[in-house]
Amino acid sequence: MKEYYPRVADAVLDFKLRSTGAVLIQGPKWCGKSTTAIQVAKSAVYLQNLATRDQDIALAKNAPDLFLEGDVPRLIDEWQDIPFIWDQVRFEVDRRGENGQFILTGSATPLDDEGGRPYEHSGIGRIASLVMRPMSLFESKDGTGAVSLSDLFEGGQVAPARCELSLQDYAYLVCRGGWPRVVSLDGDEALEQAYVFYDGLVGEDINRVFRKSKNPERIKRFMRSYARAVSSETSLSQMKRDMEANEGTAFDEETIALYVTALERLYVVEELSAWNPNLRSKTAVRTSNTRHYVDPSIACAALGVGPRDLLGDLRTFGLLFESMCVRDLRVFSEKLKGRVYHYRDGRGREVDAVVHLRDGRWAAVEVKLASQESIEDAARHLRALADDIDTDKMKPPSFLMVLTATEYAYRRDDGVYVVPLGCLRD
Repeated sequence: MKEYYPRVADAVLDFKLRSTGAVLIQGPKWCGKSTTAIQVAKSAVYLQNLATRDQDIALAKNAPDLFLEGDVPRLIDEWQDIPFIWDQVRFEVDRRGENGQFILTGSATPLDDEGGRPYEHSGIGRIASLVMRPMSLFESKDGTGAVSLSDLFEGGQVAPARCELSLQDYAYLVCRGGWPRVVSLDGDEALEQAYVFYDGLVGEDINRVFRKSKNPERIKRFMRSYARAVSSETSLSQMKRDMEANEGTAFDEETIALYVTALERLYVVEELSAWNPNLRSKTAVRTSNTRHYVDPSIACAALGVGPRDLLGDLRTFGLLFESMCVRDLRVFSEKLKGRVYHYRDGRGREVDAVVHLRDGRWAAVEVKLASQESIEDAARHLRALADDIDTDKMKPPSFLMVLTATEYAYRRDDGVYVVPLGCLRD
């Protein structure tokens, strides 16, 4: 049996099982949902197992109460293949009156043929949601975890620390991605996994969402265009022009929006919403989403680029490195009961990531690849935003951070932390 690499989601799942009757783990294929769930499940049904699939589906349809019988928590893997079971899970949670009864995992959001809800009830109060993503550098043991995001929110300090990862290492990690199966592989074999995921997505998975076959070449062209938009606020109209200029393909905005929605339903695209703070100045805040794949390796596969290509194109490298930073911050924020946003206003001030916790604490994070000049510029932007916060209406930032691909973690004289991504943990 393969070694299980502990995930940040382990603690989140444990808490939610103690707090609610059932937990829905959502996320893209291959991110480790089932493997994480089976660490705590006492019984399981795997709907992707062809040997038992037909009889499991028949039992679920004809005797759903028997289908759900078993030691708890009971795992129902890829539950979206039988979406009608949702209401029965909700009913069983109510009937049993105990927490920790079921774990459902899914890599797609199901819809019925009319595009409506596949189930009658929302599950509020009975079924809690947990989002899983590909592994952070800390989880895949590529990072040291010398700097804890949680400790910083609690008022801790960044002790000087060194990160062994080089710029070449980060280029490789961006292209390799955080897929659990890569941790036992090296070099080209590890890099190939993103292409395997990408080919399956284009050739099969996206058709399941549309419920009909789509031209894979058109999907690839769209995904290349989206990859060029990663870490930017590119609009649908701008993406349309990009596709016409770079792909020689005419897509209308409605079709592009449909493709984005399909990838969201597969948890492949996870855009970053805008943060709207209380400022002293009357500044218009931009509300466009920032484009991101759930893992930067998907963008690399779509573009057909590898580590050497990124090292020869530092602008693209920087955008994809930023997307990897957002991925890791999202992984860590899930445990902290927080969300990650971005900020941009009409005065040109922007922050790549704002981690906002449920209790109102927040932190601003700028991402810069390597140069000292860019770190200075980022620190200045962070301080300017912090100084403009109306502290009568909201809390001041818990900390300000520049997340980098440099060697050392330290605290600057102005209080801004400089932290290599390879040093960060939950």
